[in-house]
This record gives sequence, structure tokens and C-alpha cells, in this order.
Amino acid sequence: MEHVDVAVVGGGPAGSSAAWQAADHGANAVVFEKGVPREDRPRPGPDSTDAAGLLDYWVDLMDFGPEEIPEEVVLRDISGAEFIGPEESLTLSTTGIPSQYPEFGLAFDRAAFDDWLREESEAAGASYRAGDAVTDVETDLDGRKPSHTLTLADGDQFEADYLVLADGPQRTVTIETLDQFTPDGRQMADVLNPSQVNHIAYQEHRRVPAGLAESDRLRFWWGHMPGHTAYPWAFPNENNISRIGLTMPIGLDVDEFDAEEWPLLRPEDDRIPRGEEYLRRLIDHEFPAYDIDDMPLVEDRGKQGGTETYPISSTRPIESPTGANIAVVGGAMGGTSAFHEGGDHVAVRTGKIAGELAATESLAEYNQTWQRALDLEFSRNVTVAEMVEDYGPGDWDRAFQVANIVTENSRLKALLKSGVSGLKLLWNYKRALGRYDDGGYVQFRESEYAV
Repeated sequence: MEHVDVAVVGGGPAGSSAAWQAADHGANAVVFEKGVPREDRPRPGPDSTDAAGLLDYWVDLMDFGPEEIPEEVVLRDISGAEFIGPEESLTLSTTGIPSQYPEFGLAFDRAAFDDWLREESEAAGASYRAGDAVTDVETDLDGRKPSHTLTLADGDQFEADYLVLADGPQRTVTIETLDQFTPDGRQMADVLNPSQVNHIAYQEHRRVPAGLAESDRLRFWWGHMPGHTAYPWAFPNENNISRIGLTMPIGLDVDEFDAEEWPLLRPEDDRIPRGEEYLRRLIDHEFPAYDIDDMPLVEDRGKQGGTETYPISSTRPIESPTGANIAVVGGAMGGTSAFHEGGDHVAVRTGKIAGELAATESLAEYNQTWQRALDLEFSRNVTVAEMVEDYGPGDWDRAFQVANIVTENSRLKALLKSGVSGLKLLWNYKRALGRYDDGGYVQFRESEYAV
């Protein structure tokens, strides 16, 4: 049986980042990735969804300097974002959070991003075992220090001192591994159940007319389709290509919503429209001068002929059983939110932290370290998602109206000018944020493991 210092399950951004830092700090790190290498695929593409955009401060959260991201990864810099309600809209040219990155954000090539992280990991000395899934992990806590035996689908076994679980939101290996330490008959699937998919996302890669391609802003449409954190979006990419997509909860009953109230519903709808139909309606509604035929699919992008559909098991993060020398990172730990749609920045940062601490035999510090680094990010996202849970079209319009007043005036003047609506919005945010302050967003604590 081969021995390694750090075993990493999953070769996405979180896993590659963990292996990179572990190897860079002197550990023998191996990544076990069930997918085959990109060059061996019939059609190379991203390992996960190609919904790839980063805000300026996300680059800082990943602990990268702007100059570290290779040119081939960046498709286009983004100058701002438009939040569009049925009647009101809000345009931002700054995130309001200090950052080294000179633009509002960037759209990036997810496949190139994944490949860059793997190349850096291998250059630091990590190795990859691709195309062979981890089928079992057994942790031995009886020795002088914990050890882990990983069994692969072909029967090979590896022993590791430290284990980083980075198998994404599917969490197949993570759940079974953590179940070794859940007491009183409790199962980790009750906390991080990937089968309870609560959102679905759909997107299309389209070549848009020059008049639309001139915009270098992200666009989000709120209050146009029913459901908690349901929204279409458009991300400009390079060469007149735009990614137009949406996120929506599943299991909604169309009869519970007034079709006259929601711009993308129709009175004749007998069920919630599919993602493809929603996007047709969005284009008709927002760009009436153009027909769908004016925006052909870019068929060599995405997962299938220029399109992608993918589930989101949106949840809140868990802490790791570091007493067992295990760190859970990225989507596997619940670090993906349907509100901000994705979590590459969280995946990279948690992976980096776990890899370095495992290599330096300091993994006991992991839970405190990732929370210090990402506390405000998790708190904001969980808080806002809770605030807007029952929002309808009119609520979004009022929120954007207040936000416009705030961005155009000093704080005191803005509050006075926005009246009751502004004070209520601020009060609701502060009250909700207080509940998730100081790690309150964590749904399973390290103290709850039987380690």
C-alpha cells in the first residue's frame, strides 16, 4: 500500500488548490480525480459548469494578486453590474469592497482556470491519479495519530496522514467519510444531502449582435420569475459571445403565483416554464429589437451544443473534524450558495488553507482560519438570501429604488430621503446579519463530531 502525506479527493478548484499548497509546503500530495484527463475526452470542456465570473474582491479572497491570473484564463474584464427589476433598476460600477483587482470583475474560462490550478499544483510537486474513483475511506483513530485508507475503484489502496475532501456539491465521498464520526445515529446526508437538490440552473452560450455585445456589464433580472433566489442573468464573454442563463428553485407550483405580476410568466402556463422557455421569454421581453435567430448558439461551448443544465444543492457550510486530520473544502463543505451562484473563490481559498495547514501539521486551525478569511462573505450571502426569501416583483423594485437613493447620497441624507422603506430595509439587513455574525451561518460544528 502506497503512503502519502496528504490525499485530496477531487480535482476541481478546491482540490487542486489544496494539493498546490500542500506540495508547496513540502508535503507529498496526491489528488484522486474520478474524471478522465481533459485531453482524453471526446470533447474537452470544463470539469464543472462553465458559469464563471469573479468580482474584484473575490480575487483577493482567493489570495491571488491580479497579476497572478494568466491572460488565457480571463475572457473579459467587467466594468459593472445592472440589477433589473420589473420597473426599477440599479447600476453599480463598484462592489464597494476594497480590492487589488483594477476592474469590477472578470469573466473567465473555467476549463482554462481548472487547468492552470492543476499545472501550478503539479509544478509544486503534487501528483494526480485521474479516471479512478475513490470508493471507500476508512479512518483509523486508534494509532498515535489518525490515518486514512483510501480504496479506489480498481482495488488499489493508499494510506494518508491527512485527508482533504474536495468532491464538490455531489459530496459522495464526503458524506460516507464523515458518517464515521456522526453520533447518535445521525447521518451527514441529513445535513449535506446532495439528493435534495433545491435549485436548477440553465444557461446558453450565444453569439449576440454587436449592439448588445458592446456592454461589458453583468446583468441580473430580479422579480421577473417566481421563486426564492430565482433570476436570469447575462455575462458578456469575448468575441461577441454572451452566457445567458438563469437559476431557479425546483418544485414550484405555478398556481401559487399571479402570472400578471411576473414578467416572464403567462396566464396560460399550466406549470413553471423550463429554463429554455424562460430564456426565450427574457430575450423577447428585454431585447424586442432582436429575434432568437439573431443570437445563434455557440455549439462548441458548454456541456452540450452550447447549453448547460446543472443542479445546485444550496446549503450552509459545515466545520470539519480536524481531530481526525480531515478537512472538507469548497462545495463539499456547503460553500456554494444559490444566491451568488457559484463558489469558485470559496473553493480556492478553503482549499489553499487546508493544503497548507495539512502540510505543516497544523490542521487543527482549519475551521478557525477559513472562517476568519471568509466570515463576511458567508454572512452577507446567507443574510441577503434570507431577506429576499419572500420577495415579489414590487419588493425588488422598492429595494432597487432605495439602493439608488443610497448610492447617490450620503448615508444620513439617503436614509432620510428613502423614508420608511429605507429604514425598514436597513433594519431587516442588520437584524438578519446579527444572527449569522461570528460564524452563525455554520450548520454543523466540529464539537458535534464523535472524534
